[in-house]
Amino acid sequence: MARFGGDPEISLGVEGRALSFYAARLPIPEEPFRVELTGPGGETWTWGPEDAAQRIRGSALDFCLRVTQRRPPDGTDLTAVGDDARKWLEVARVFL
Repeated sequence: MARFGGDPEISLGVEGRALSFYAARLPIPEEPFRVELTGPGGETWTWGPEDAAQRIRGSALDFCLRVTQRRPPDGTDLTAVGDDARKWLEVARVFL
């Protein structure tokens, strides 16, 4: 797996996790998150420590659609492990 740093929407979506919680008026989780997304060519892009208990997995396209609120969580292939990760998918956004 390779750390990804190319597509601004994806990086913004991952790095903007705190914004999602802030905008929803929820406490910002302190625990680290792991994000593993599959790119259009089948490569895996990752963020966060491998041993993080809070995890998001799925396609990069669905992640982009979710953080821009173009799709509800259940309209994507994204999976979340951990209460905070599930909450993040519910409130995910890259704008206020």
